[in-house]
Amino acid sequence: MKIQLLPSSIDSTGQCSLEQRLTCFVVDDHVAIDAGSLGIGISDHQRSTIRDVIITHPHIDHVASLPIFIDDLFSSLKQPVKIYAIQEVIDILERDLFNWALYPRFSELRNDYGRVLEYVQVFPNQEFSVGHLKATAIPVSHSVPTIGLIISDGASTIAFSSDTAKTDNFWTAVNSEKSVDALFIESSFPNSMTQLAEASYHLTPRSLEEELAKLDRQNIDILAVHLKPSFRQEVIEELNALNIPNLRVMNPGIVYEF
Repeated sequence: MKIQLLPSSIDSTGQCSLEQRLTCFVVDDHVAIDAGSLGIGISDHQRSTIRDVIITHPHIDHVASLPIFIDDLFSSLKQPVKIYAIQEVIDILERDLFNWALYPRFSELRNDYGRVLEYVQVFPNQEFSVGHLKATAIPVSHSVPTIGLIISDGASTIAFSSDTAKTDNFWTAVNSEKSVDALFIESSFPNSMTQLAEASYHLTPRSLEEELAKLDRQNIDILAVHLKPSFRQEVIEELNALNIPNLRVMNPGIVYEF
């Protein structure tokens, strides 16, 4: 399985930077997990192949360019873009994003080939099919309804925490899998900002270490994501100081294979 964190920032030279302001993972060039930079960070090839998008929660850094992605494709779509989400998230997308004020309600529109957007409701702790993958939505602890994910292509299994504070459901689900090849887990703020992290339902390197103690698996790749750009280097230094085997920071634009 190939996973890419799409770039979302430009550095002073005009190149893609390592700073992650928007969140969107692409799996095997076909399935997107969240859509923060989906409309602006994908390649032309990915724009032609991605038709399935899982939305873990409705915060703007996870959905910001979803309307742009669908808008770009509108006239050429021969099948609808499918958005997979729990019902609470679907309701928020329809009320606050695709509401005819911020953007058209694409679920009500058609092109020459038919519908351009279709919602697929997913249910907590139940497996669902998305493209060539099987996925299970796991409720996690965040300030809005949010799901983590366990995804498999039949050969590899990957776990995504999404945005979360301390949680137990996610670890119970991950530990129950026969095998897990990689874990993607957030670490947003440095330890000095623990109070803000807790108030906004995010992790620091210290609380990440506490959460990883709940993981009953050894020798799996652990990739830290969702580092706040203003504190990126500080968070990286604190993550490195944990000396956790196989823990590294995921860099945007790189394709990771498991």
